[in-house]
Order: sequence, then C-alpha cells, then structure tokens
Amino acid sequence: MATAAAKLKNLPISARKVRLVADMVRGKKVAEARDILSFAIKGSAEPLRKLLDSAVANAENAASETHDRLDTDEMIVKTIMVNEGRTLQRFQPAPRGRAGRIRKRSSHIELTITEK
Repeated sequence: MATAAAKLKNLPISARKVRLVADMVRGKKVAEARDILSFAIKGSAEPLRKLLDSAVANAENAASETHDRLDTDEMIVKTIMVNEGRTLQRFQPAPRGRAGRIRKRSSHIELTITEK
C-alpha cells in the first residue's frame, strides 16, 4: 500500500480558518479534493491545493523509484492535520497611552495520501 506525505509550515493564515477547508477535503479522492479546492472561495484553498499536488508528486516519485504503477487520482486523502504555528505579536496604539496587542497567527499542515 503506497502512501505519501507533504508538510507546509508557517502558512500565515490562522489554523481555525484552514481547518474549515481541510474538513471539506478529508477522506475524499485526490481528483475530487482538487476540484473542491480549486472552486473553494476561502483563502487557504490554494495553499492546500498546492500541498495536495506536492503529496501527489511525492507519491509518483516514490512509485517511479520502485518501478510501480500508480493511479494518483484514485488515492484518497487519509489524514490532514492543521496545527497552530508560531504567533507574531504586534502592538497598535490604543487610547490613553495604552497599547493593544495584535496576534498574527500562522499554521502548520501535514497531509497524507494513500491507496484504498
């Protein structure tokens, strides 16, 4: 059973927003997941589509090294995990000499595809 993985670190979108798109793709076939991600209106859809393409390329490369035949469109998205990355902290002036904290969040994504 062939599996392939890809990781994306420090995506400058909060993990909560990326999880909304990741939940739409989890458990789907690769071809169906590509269609979903190409038509999704969320900002994290394009980085997730590129990550999916990277995992497919990793699977094809591993199959070519072992001289196996592999239909990547029939593979399924086994796991997709979205974790919090580091948070950049910025400050914005607030009334009466105070400072308001702005948290710029990022996320780490791990994607694994496998055959049925």
